[in-house]
Amino acid sequence: MQQHVTPAPRRRMIVGISGATGIIFGLRILQVLRRLDIETHLVMSKPGERTLAYETELKVRDVRAMADFNYLDADVGAAIASGSFRTMGMIVAPCSVRSLSAIATGNTDGLLTRAADVCLKERRRVVLMFRETPLHAGHIRAMAQATENGAIVFPPVPAFYDRPASLDEMVNHTVGRVLDLYDLDAGLFNRWGVQPEAVPPDDVCARGDA
Repeated sequence: MQQHVTPAPRRRMIVGISGATGIIFGLRILQVLRRLDIETHLVMSKPGERTLAYETELKVRDVRAMADFNYLDADVGAAIASGSFRTMGMIVAPCSVRSLSAIATGNTDGLLTRAADVCLKERRRVVLMFRETPLHAGHIRAMAQATENGAIVFPPVPAFYDRPASLDEMVNHTVGRVLDLYDLDAGLFNRWGVQPEAVPPDDVCARGDA
């Protein structure tokens, strides 16, 4: 008797873009997830749209076209607001103080923060690329509370052991490390132990880097 095999559903990732600086991280994540054949569900806040205009030449429609599905932040009845809508989790890149605080307290006021809260209650991975510095005690308490709720706070701090030669390489390294948290290897950076040849200390001093 012939058996009918149901194909495995395409993996889904929610990507949130809030109003903090660093929108390049969200854009690069959308690009890489498409290359990895991960179905993307994008929600961008109004402040995120404003930051897009400050930091890039792109239009909102250009960013929405980078995702498989996109939603307005006001659409709190969208699919990603329900726990029955199965996903790998959510990445908020970048994550503003306001979004972090709302996610930390569960006091969600839009689809972006609601979707993150839903992922947390369903015990799905949520990575918050918190983009703020310096920090006061309130920021630190919010990060601790978000962590206690199950989120991973991931400030986009550059690593230099890979010897990045450009901003693009620094962004790729950070995005690659974020995707590692979902067991997604996009081959964006050299891992520890696979490094360029070490530069002698004298050469570093000669370049005025010390």
